[in-house]
Amino acid sequence: MHRRHANLALSQNISAVLENLLKNYDNMQRPASGVGPTRVRTNMLIRSMGPISELDMEYSMDCYFRQMWRDERLSFNSSIDQLSLNIKMLEGIWKPDTYFLNGRGSYVHMITRPNKLIRLSSNGSILYSMRLTIKAKCPMLLQHFPMDKQTCPLIIGSYAYTDRDLVYEWDQEINVAWPAAIYLSQFDLISFPFRNATVHRKSGLYSILQVNFNLQRHTGYFMINVYLPCTLIVVLSWVSFWINREATADRVSLGITSVLTLSTISIESRTSLPKVSYATALDWFLLVSFGFVIATLLEFASVHFFTKVTYEHG
Repeated sequence: MHRRHANLALSQNISAVLENLLKNYDNMQRPASGVGPTRVRTNMLIRSMGPISELDMEYSMDCYFRQMWRDERLSFNSSIDQLSLNIKMLEGIWKPDTYFLNGRGSYVHMITRPNKLIRLSSNGSILYSMRLTIKAKCPMLLQHFPMDKQTCPLIIGSYAYTDRDLVYEWDQEINVAWPAAIYLSQFDLISFPFRNATVHRKSGLYSILQVNFNLQRHTGYFMINVYLPCTLIVVLSWVSFWINREATADRVSLGITSVLTLSTISIESRTSLPKVSYATALDWFLLVSFGFVIATLLEFASVHFFTKVTYEHG
């Protein structure tokens, strides 16, 4: 009974503290307004990444995105150092207008409730965490495909505040965390360097955060489904060298079948790639394979023609 009364008194005390904090609070005004820029520390925990689409040149990732800043207007004196608040509290306080500069479509998970968390410390420090699925642009150069390396950036910044009002910084302790258990089906993550920077727009300089995910592609799939079959088809086309030169139909049908099979493989390998104006390493390999098969047909045609001419004039 005594514990129940103590918990009730503590709850009432916390409610009174929060009501008093928001009584004269203006959520339209940023912290430290008129003194200096508000500093927002940020870190991310990557939960999963993928798919990575070469066709659309974009990637998606699931992460915990955390922002921390200090608002002295929300400091309080209490026996509790930190309060975990309901997300409705977010509507009453100032928040940074963070967005992803190269984002294409991001959303907060809402099942079973909005996946958001807010904690308020007695000194006015605020932790704002949410679970996001981010879809962002990833410009790719595919000249060396499928033995290529790609860099997929994620750029974070403020939509309206310049660096005079809002400055973003990576959290020195955590910054970007990538658990070792994460596995990508087509790529290996080589590194993920991050940096603080500023970008220039018409309205001024803006503080941004950037992390680059450096990826190296797995070649096993293409070795099994493209390189090995094409090599075997080229070797198979050489069988016509040992077929009787009078068996014209057999030689021609073998050569045409090899060409059609290579054409099918070539078309299938391009379905997941954008229509770029340059040739990839895979295109060059298929082109060389076509050259070997066509050379086999031309060799047979030449031998058959000159043999026939020699026989008729012999």
